[in-house]
Amino acid sequence: MIFEKVAKLLAEQFGLEADEITEETSFEDLGADSVDIVELSMALEEEFDIEEMGEEDLNTILTVGDLVNYLRNKLDE
Repeated sequence: MIFEKVAKLLAEQFGLEADEITEETSFEDLGADSVDIVELSMALEEEFDIEEMGEEDLNTILTVGDLVNYLRNKLDE
């Protein structure tokens, strides 16, 4: 469920099909720059109703799988 929502958001933001995105997909593969990451974090905060994602958190998230795990941990708190 979390992965599917994340893949949909990424597909919309980067002009891809959701089925092109896997947990192994890196943000570098997507061509994401710092502006893209900020926009994505705001969309995720709204979609999942979580508090602001800190810069230190964002710096440790390198792949879609990392992001899914981060969100699982945030939503379990």
